[in-house]
Order: sequence, then C-alpha cells, then structure tokens
Amino acid sequence: MAGTSLVAESTRSRASRLDQLWSSIADAGRELLRRRLGPRRRAVELLCRELLSVRGEASTLALARELVETWRGMSAEERAAFLRLLAVEFGPDLGAVRRAAEAFVHQPGPRTLAELRRVGEAPRVELFRRMNTAPGGTRAIVELRAELLRAMADDPAFAELDRDLLALLATWFNPGFLTLTRIDWGSPAALLEKLKGYEKVHKLDSLEAFKRRLAADRRCFAFFHPVLPEEPLIFVQVALTRGLADRIGPLIDPNEPVAAPSEADSAIFYSISNCQDGLKGVTLGNFLIKLVVATIQADLPRISRFATLSPVPGFARWLSAELEAGTAPIVEAERELLERLGEPGWHLDGELTAALEPVLTGLCAWYLLRARRNGKPIDPVARFHLGNGARLERINWLADTSPKGLAESHGLMVNYAYDPARIEQNHELYVEGELVHARAVERLLAARERIVERTLPAVVQANAS
Repeated sequence: MAGTSLVAESTRSRASRLDQLWSSIADAGRELLRRRLGPRRRAVELLCRELLSVRGEASTLALARELVETWRGMSAEERAAFLRLLAVEFGPDLGAVRRAAEAFVHQPGPRTLAELRRVGEAPRVELFRRMNTAPGGTRAIVELRAELLRAMADDPAFAELDRDLLALLATWFNPGFLTLTRIDWGSPAALLEKLKGYEKVHKLDSLEAFKRRLAADRRCFAFFHPVLPEEPLIFVQVALTRGLADRIGPLIDPNEPVAAPSEADSAIFYSISNCQDGLKGVTLGNFLIKLVVATIQADLPRISRFATLSPVPGFARWLSAELEAGTAPIVEAERELLERLGEPGWHLDGELTAALEPVLTGLCAWYLLRARRNGKPIDPVARFHLGNGARLERINWLADTSPKGLAESHGLMVNYAYDPARIEQNHELYVEGELVHARAVERLLAARERIVERTLPAVVQANAS
C-alpha cells in the first residue's frame, strides 16, 4: 500500500499549494475592499449580499474568507440566527418562480427553461458556492450543516435549507473525488488520534488498543477529500479471519494473538464510522466497502469471503414496543420468557439462554425482514447493507455481550455477506422490495411465522373481548 501513501502525500501537498494560492488572492482582494469600503467588518447579512453581488475574483475570495471567519467567530446563538437568516432571507423568490413557470408553460423552450432553473435556485446555493472558494470554506460549510442538523431537531422549518446544502455536498463529495488510504501504525499520530475519537461502533480506550486493530491480520481504510487532506470522512475496520466471525470479542480484544494473514480466507468488516456529522446523508459507506473489497481481493487473492459482523441497533427497542403493545401476535406466545430479558445478568444463565436463543433469533429474523417502513427495513444497519447489495447471511447468538450490545440488541449480531459477483443483482432486488437472505435465516423466519399463525386466533379473540 506504499502507492496509497504516496497518493495521500501528493494530495496533501496539492491542497497546501492551493490554499496558499487562494490565500494570496484573498489577501489582494481584502486590500481592494479596504480601499473601497474601509476597514469596517460588515454585518453578516450585508456581507452575504455583498458576496453575492461582487464580480471580481479577488474580491469574491476576500469576502468569502471574511464570511468564513465571521462564521467561525459566532456564538451558538449567533449561529442559530445566521441559519434562520439563510433559511428565510436567502430562499428562492416564489413570485419569480411562478412567473417563470407560467412563461415556460406559455412558451416552452430552452430559454424559458433556463430562466425557470435560474430563478428556482435559492440565492443561498450560490452563496455557499462562493463561500466554498475561501481557504477553509469547505470545512466551514460541513460544520455549518452539522449545526443545521442539530437545529432541525427543534425546528423543521430548516428542511429546505438542508436540502440545498445536502445537494451541494453530495456533488462536492462525490466518491470520484475521494482518495482511499490505508491506515496503519505508521500513519501520522494526529490522524490515529482523530480516528480513535471518531470510532463510534466499538469504542477505543487508547491508542494502544487501536494498535492491535492495525496489526498484520487487520486492515483499516479511510476516505479523504483533496480539499480536506488531513480530515478523514469515513473509515472501515476489517479483520482477516478463517471462516465467518460470529463474536465481536476476539476481533476487538487488544490481547488477541495476531494471526498470519496468509492463513485467512475471510475479510470481516466489523466497524464503519462516519467522521463528519455535516456529511450525514452523503453516500460514502457503500462505495468505501466495495472499493475495499476490490483492494483486498487484489492484495490477498486467498480471501474468498467478504462479510460484516454488524450490530442490530434497533432490535431491543422494537421488541420492547411489541411487548408493551400487549396485543402483538409476534411476541404473545413467549411473553413470560421474553420479560425475563429485564433480569440483570440474564445472559449468564445457561438454562435461560438455551430457552431464549431460538425465540430471539427468530424474532430478530422477523425484525430484519418483516418490520418495514415505506417498504424498507426499519433497522438502519440492515437498510444500509441490504441496500448496498449484501445478503443477510446469519444471525449470531450472544455475539456482543457488552453493556451496549445487550441494551441495543440483547447480544445479537448479524453477518451481511458481500459476494462481488452478486452485489449489483442483490441491490436491484432490494430496490424491487426483496431482501436477499440465506437459507439459515429463512428457516428462522419460517419457524417464527408458524408461531404467529398459531397465536393469531387467540390474540384476535382477546382483542374482540
């Protein structure tokens, strides 16, 4: 992977030179603006309107840099006010859109269509484009969207602003622009420290713990953007194993002996973490997995199986809701047994776990394949991998007995298999509403469906009474 490191170094060097060039032009533009407008710092609304109206390259860069610096210096309250300003004052002129639409209907053609497109775009979109030209502009816009996403939880009025930002970021962070870099223990310490902090699936307590995940029988890859060469966008951790991993413990245990990569036949993707909150909704993970599969295939031809060991983050919450409903046939037959999941240390009771295993694995199969919203699985991890062309391969009993694993999924984890020859076909089936799964999962689902069929008449009768 020396070539990958050289590409990363070259990318950082180009980004640095570009920043220097942009900064020198912005400095010249700042001097021109100072002569014309004086040294005053403009109010943010006026600054935005000046940035939209100015034509010269140097003046544009200078104003864009001033806007970025203004954003960086804002308090939380000022940032919230700025977001509302963008949402309300820099949206599309609906009257102009209506007139352009009427003109197009009256006389359809390239000229009227171009005018409709022009007025249909909110001025804030061009404002973001110009802001993006400033040194540090891309980073500031990603930060701005992260702030916006947090604000949207309390105020859905920001939805249109978010749609505009997401469309721009999806274009700017198109995977064709990204660089895949392998991370190892020789990577810069500052980068390793960042990745340790960004790890969201299986937390890292220290860099030493991370060192084991970068050993010879492990792989770690990250996507970088040329404008943000020091800032990872998303990264994936992979374990090289013999056979399909069914427990997370051995994969993340810092004391686990290092195995020879030459003996492995499987690559297990056990953690994928997005690093930038502001890029939520921008498609990165599916391209990352497919590119890593191709990279490992080229480097290690003995690897014939690619799969994940994934959490089931919504399973316990869904099961709790079904139990609380009190009339759900999916859980009524084993209600008394399932209520014992609330007992501390239940997973250490051999007799109880033996009774629970067929029940919970069957319910999990139902949850992953039958519990849907708008035709898609309600579980976000299932939605991601099945939509990406994977196959639901296996449900693993007590695969994660950490407090988090027990709380989120009662210890269950799932293997999603990526067969390079069938990824695209599986994706097309997903689009048509079919969730591709292995026979072992189908057997679990069929057993659960038989239980539901037997339970349903009693539940209907109880509801009627």
